[in-house]
Amino acid sequence: MKSDLDINQAAQLKPIDEIVKSLHIKRDDLDFYGAYQAKLKASFTNQLKENKASKLILVTAMSPTPAGEGKTTTTIGLADALFSIGKKSAVCIREPSLGPVFGMKGGATGGGYAQVAPMDKINLHFTGDFHAITSANNLLAALIDNHIHHGNELNIDIDQISFRRCL
Repeated sequence: MKSDLDINQAAQLKPIDEIVKSLHIKRDDLDFYGAYQAKLKASFTNQLKENKASKLILVTAMSPTPAGEGKTTTTIGLADALFSIGKKSAVCIREPSLGPVFGMKGGATGGGYAQVAPMDKINLHFTGDFHAITSANNLLAALIDNHIHHGNELNIDIDQISFRRCL
């Protein structure tokens, strides 16, 4: 039996341009992250609201195992099933949290033949969202520390503050 990694690495990837073209999504509606990844711009969701034929299916909070695997595999499997019966389907996934196991607790890439690729890019930085959140959080933490160090004009109670830095 092939491992998830073996299946993922053997996959022949289609350029994201080709995929979005088949879904009638314009290049201007995307932010590209190389040849195989893109994020939909927030403005694109307004176009979906106007198209009464489109549907949004949200798969969330379904954890069939203690480790929580299953949400992405189910999401991808559902999109594959819709595609196989002739429906246009696309999956939007978030960057996996790295947590205590460095994004390898499933990595939000699915499993078996119901997964997204390239797995390594998704597990290691994807589109940079978590890095941006971490940087913004740590900037705010530094601003709070600096404010307190230079006189604490806002009278922040240093015994009650719980704003921490993150990795």
